[in-house]
Amino acid sequence: MMRFCTLLAILSLAFVASPAAAHEMRPAYLDMRETAPDEFALVWKVPAQGEMRLGLYVRLPDTCRANAKPRRSIEGGAYIERWSATCEGGLKGKEIAIDGLRSTMTDALARIAHRDGTTEISRLKPEAPTFIVADAQTSLEVASTYFRLGVDHILSGFDHLLFVFALFLLIRDPVILIKTVTAFTIAHSITLAGASLGYFSLPQKPVEATIALSIAFVASELVKMKPDSKRLSESYPWLVAFAFGLLHGFGFAGALKEIGLPQSDVPLALLTFNVGVEVGQLLFLTLAFVLLRAFIGLFSISFALLRTASGYLLGAISTFWLVGRLASF
Repeated sequence: MMRFCTLLAILSLAFVASPAAAHEMRPAYLDMRETAPDEFALVWKVPAQGEMRLGLYVRLPDTCRANAKPRRSIEGGAYIERWSATCEGGLKGKEIAIDGLRSTMTDALARIAHRDGTTEISRLKPEAPTFIVADAQTSLEVASTYFRLGVDHILSGFDHLLFVFALFLLIRDPVILIKTVTAFTIAHSITLAGASLGYFSLPQKPVEATIALSIAFVASELVKMKPDSKRLSESYPWLVAFAFGLLHGFGFAGALKEIGLPQSDVPLALLTFNVGVEVGQLLFLTLAFVLLRAFIGLFSISFALLRTASGYLLGAISTFWLVGRLASF
């Protein structure tokens, strides 16, 4: 028992010591549009907080030269540069790199729209910060990019994962759990799609604070559970998941809009992204199940005790995040 309590304390300190980890990784975004033969209009967006930005820089092929100095601005949570460049012989077959990406934990998306109507989307990672401009991509290749982004988003978004983990502890029936998590994904998809298409929006900071509050709510339900009575979250878990899923969708939509993923790719991107989110959630739940069984065996504790202790841990972490996010208003 002492080892178990010590481990929970360490986990709690690890989370609250880094509240920034609660946010999903936001990718940098490069948009290049061919406006005339060998002429390109560029927009480069980098995640930023206030005046501080990530040290990421676009490195174009040697055959490219800027026509003027970039116009720089800070808009929302992004540092933005806009400029035009002439690339002799075009870009196909040439290498584009993102300097500084190797030393980060984020990704970069690059979208190139050619004058012939073809579009290429590439995803760059710290271990692969360059790509060779190819030609037109198939719909399958575009879908694959956004699917992987959806999987990575849910697996790197700790506030999303803690909420799903709380649902996992709350619901013992596997079928009901999958339905509840799917309700969360559907709600997530509705607000993400609506906000991305410009139908509605909410201020980002209150949304982030409410997301932390949603984790605290489910954590309190875990602590208050009793064998002889069912609470609201136990009787209607899908309703709780759907309601809070709407808020979580607004949370990612805010980050998505700050980076500015190409609107022309939204229908395909939203579909495959959300499929990736669902797959990522199911992978996480599978891992959580394995670790849960290992914990119970290693520390010789009951599931009820583990659930209650986890409720207190989740409550402490989410409350810390909530206070920090309210203080940033």
